[in-house]
Amino acid sequence: MKDDAPLLEVRNLVKHFQVGGGLFASGALVRAVDGVSFEIRRGETLGLVGESGCGKTTTGRCILQLERPTSGQILFEGRDLTTLAEDALRPVRRKMQVIFQDPYSSLNPRMTVGQIIAEPLAVHGIVPDRAHRATRVREILSHVGLLAQHAHRYPHQLSGGQRQRVGIARALAVEPSLIICDEPVSALDVSIQAQIINLLEDLQAQFGLTYLFVAHDLSVVRHISDRVAVMYLGKIVEITDRKSLYDSPLHPYTKALLSAVPIPDPALEAQRERVVLGGEVPSPLNPPPGCVFHPRCPIAVERCGADVPALREIRQGHQAACHLA
Repeated sequence: MKDDAPLLEVRNLVKHFQVGGGLFASGALVRAVDGVSFEIRRGETLGLVGESGCGKTTTGRCILQLERPTSGQILFEGRDLTTLAEDALRPVRRKMQVIFQDPYSSLNPRMTVGQIIAEPLAVHGIVPDRAHRATRVREILSHVGLLAQHAHRYPHQLSGGQRQRVGIARALAVEPSLIICDEPVSALDVSIQAQIINLLEDLQAQFGLTYLFVAHDLSVVRHISDRVAVMYLGKIVEITDRKSLYDSPLHPYTKALLSAVPIPDPALEAQRERVVLGGEVPSPLNPPPGCVFHPRCPIAVERCGADVPALREIRQGHQAACHLA
């Protein structure tokens, strides 16, 4: 792998789920992810944003091979993960970890914090000796802001923020290159969210981590991301660096999302133009033809309902999938 090559490259990723049907009926297809492409460079944070049901989490699960893609390529350190068997994936899984959304349901309630963090160390043979594993667990706990005595507690004895720190510690234990953060702060109080975001940034600087940060909160994504990709109904509609996206968005859906983010200054909040979308998000069972956003788009023209817009570079480093951008 060349030094200038992306750590992760997703090419035309497609994931469809079969629903309904029976023994002789084929049922319907949910087009959860429909032709997604992006890349993440080493040490970078890419924010993946969009409303519920747009395919953000499914994209992350496909990258981790928790869901096998319908088609497309997922190149991690130059290897296509979609072609690897389970045995070949095991050493790769050590380099790719995940922080789940719900810090309670993602931790085994019958295991202590120490056992939860020590388990991947034993599974991957990183620290075979039990005594050395206990020492390593204490080191990892200190990295995420927890005390050594927390190793003897069970998840239900911790607060939500502490549980999420345990989830981060578990991901960190195997020394990964890439961490998929699947809405890691959405289940936490606002004051705790800031602490977790700052912790993730500190760990990234300390260990050279690369993040795919999945979220629906645009203010959180703005704080942590280097680049941001916006998803709508299984497709990426815009992708660029953080400053360009927030200062001069190109896609009408991105403009609508940003207009919904509250501004703390009441005077500025009263002056700005609000973009209110009509209708509801179409079903991924039956996505609209042409541009998937055209039924709700305030500037749509006839062409939008017939031709699928390609994700193209409109400004340097700024891509959008819109005929009118």
